[in-house]
Amino acid sequence: MLVAAGQFAVASVWEKNAETCVSLMSQAAENGVSLLVLPEALLARDDRDPDLSVKSAQLLEGGFLRCLLRESARNTMTTILTIHVPSTPGRAFNMQVALCEGKIVAHYAKLHLYDAFSIQESRSVDAGDTIAPLLDVEGIKVGLMTCYDLRFPELALALALQGADILVLPAAWVRGALKEHHWATLLAARALDSTCYIVAAGECGNKNIGQSRIVDPFGVTVAAAAETPALIMAEVSAERVRQVRAQLPVLRNRRFAPPQLL
Repeated sequence: MLVAAGQFAVASVWEKNAETCVSLMSQAAENGVSLLVLPEALLARDDRDPDLSVKSAQLLEGGFLRCLLRESARNTMTTILTIHVPSTPGRAFNMQVALCEGKIVAHYAKLHLYDAFSIQESRSVDAGDTIAPLLDVEGIKVGLMTCYDLRFPELALALALQGADILVLPAAWVRGALKEHHWATLLAARALDSTCYIVAAGECGNKNIGQSRIVDPFGVTVAAAAETPALIMAEVSAERVRQVRAQLPVLRNRRFAPPQLL
């Protein structure tokens, strides 16, 4: 199965970002991609207003997703991304959505909010309280995570123990000292912890690093982007997951009880 991650610099108006997403979806579908991951918080971004995406929050029935759903209806590809969805007045959920054949087939409100490195996502965003059920994409099980979730190995482990073969990670990984090192290290570590593929799509631009990656269950990066807009692709297979887990049976060798996250 062919998977892809697309990255771009999110603009300040949602219509432009919807056009970019539709273009990436079209390119991926034309190449035979079955699973496309796009970055986090795609409605709007402005370096001068860190709350613009929350201020621009839309319902799942809003114009942004309607545009993407029209494109999704043209093929059988699954597309995953996050937008801000209103929760209470002035606040929102950082909501991951999965689109397939013109429908929203899954959604997941980000569990771990980015209250670190002098940023406080929880000022305007409400945390989710539920791990999303696994998605089935052509017989391969997909677990949903978002950006800062990457720093919490128990979530990746919980999804793997439920049967995930792939973990997807829309992200907007903020630049900073050692942050690129953290990104690369944590992606490899979570792949090895869970013996899953990871498909991570990072927003690029002035604030965030981009550097989308597809990592195999042995922690090897099999496709990667730099800091500019890109669409990367790689083949994945359930057989590769089985081979790695036969050689490295960390899920079976565990001595601790499964993590209770919630």
